[in-house]
Amino acid sequence: MKRSKCALICAAAALAMLCSCASAAPVAEQHTVALIAKSTETEFWLSVFAGAEAAAAEYNAKLTVVGPETEEDYETQNAMVEQAVEKGAQAIVFSAIDYENNATAIDAAAAAGVKIVAIDSSVDSSAVSTYIGTDNYAAGRMAALAALERVEGDLKVGIVNYDVSSANGQEREEGAVDEFKESGRAEIVSVINTLAEAVHAQADTAALLMDHPEINVLLAFNEPTSVGAANAVRELGLSDDVFLVGFDSNVATVDGLQEGSVDALVVQNSYAMGYLGVEAACKMLSGQGGSLETTVDTATRVVDRENLFTMDSQKALFAFE
Repeated sequence: MKRSKCALICAAAALAMLCSCASAAPVAEQHTVALIAKSTETEFWLSVFAGAEAAAAEYNAKLTVVGPETEEDYETQNAMVEQAVEKGAQAIVFSAIDYENNATAIDAAAAAGVKIVAIDSSVDSSAVSTYIGTDNYAAGRMAALAALERVEGDLKVGIVNYDVSSANGQEREEGAVDEFKESGRAEIVSVINTLAEAVHAQADTAALLMDHPEINVLLAFNEPTSVGAANAVRELGLSDDVFLVGFDSNVATVDGLQEGSVDALVVQNSYAMGYLGVEAACKMLSGQGGSLETTVDTATRVVDRENLFTMDSQKALFAFE
């Protein structure tokens, strides 16, 4: 009995010591990350946010997600950067509306000790530790090649781009123009810049096609412009006459692939941009930033009517579902 009582006392003491040690163990700090996007409305950005939230859950990060109402409002983005710093964000995952005009706000955030990760569209700041997103020049060439491989004869090309100050749109345009010129059988008839909103893009695309009826290939470089361009082609009854290559996944453009107003989509891995962006921020805040690459190229693929229903295409089109 005495030995049993002694054993119980020793066991209790050992358990108390274990509990004391466990309670004294350091608790991992929950890092605060702000994702500041170009907008919060499109399916592209919803997919980015889904990836970001998955990474935040995995790395136990406190994540906030904000963005302006339009993809032209860089001033609101700058204000959001300042607010994120004021609220204690330790890292900002950022997609710049304006390559140059967003730089001062990002530099100021970095000067306050905030880590900076760029996704989708970079910014003119040396404070960016890593860029995660599409190789936009290569994606532009991919869009042009999609048309060159599928349209016979001479190509008369119209390009529907968005904000002229957005780095990714300009890089896509440069890549497409270079690919077309090198082909020797394509002429760039006209390039327009429109608002990154489907309604405006539709009106401007319709005007472009009416002014230049010779256009037989049309490229649109992001989700809203692609939706607008597809609507214009369909409403004008030009689905059989104009080969449209758009960007990104949207219910309207996927439907367009099936009914004919869209002929190919260059689909980015937006989910990966969000996930890898937040992951990179958390790694830097945990002292693992030295292992990060300065540029991470997320996967991009062309989806058309021939491969629309393959498993790989469906995963690309509906990644976050």
